[in-house]
Amino acid sequence: MSASNPQLIMVRPHLDDLPPLQVPAPYRIRAYRPNDEVLWTELVRVAMNSSWTVEACRERIIGAPGYDPGGLFFAVKDETVVGTASAVHEEKNPPERGTVHMVCVHPEHRGFGLGYWLSLSVLHRLRERGFRSVQLLTDDVRLPAIHIYLKLGFEPHMSHPSYPGRWEAVMETLRTTGFG
Repeated sequence: MSASNPQLIMVRPHLDDLPPLQVPAPYRIRAYRPNDEVLWTELVRVAMNSSWTVEACRERIIGAPGYDPGGLFFAVKDETVVGTASAVHEEKNPPERGTVHMVCVHPEHRGFGLGYWLSLSVLHRLRERGFRSVQLLTDDVRLPAIHIYLKLGFEPHMSHPSYPGRWEAVMETLRTTGFG
């Protein structure tokens, strides 16, 4: 996105009343293990059409100041990694606010609620770490993800002049496409 149209921000103002984690079989959620950045890189390359490298993951994710190895989650079917999400604290945010970061699911495993369960895993982890609120960045076109975030209690954050009109369009599209 450009500076005139930055990514949308969503905030969950509290971490009270989180639903329990009940990931449906045959999937399960697990935390990072050493060298999982190789699996992470392969997954985001396919799921997000990304050019991330293992080295960039090690530098910008694993090596980031707010990185929490227990907060880098993977959705797994059998032993195959099919989704990921991260719980991080970005230094630019208030000390009590965590971030849901890099949620993605392999295209062959979309539609099974894995984005919801991965995001919820991150929320539970951030609450365990003492964070009181959470934010995330998303894009206007990520309607299934926005639908999940709204279900999880996130709210649009109107901190940019472009946001009200963009959020109005997103909400209208969600209503007319059956998400809302």
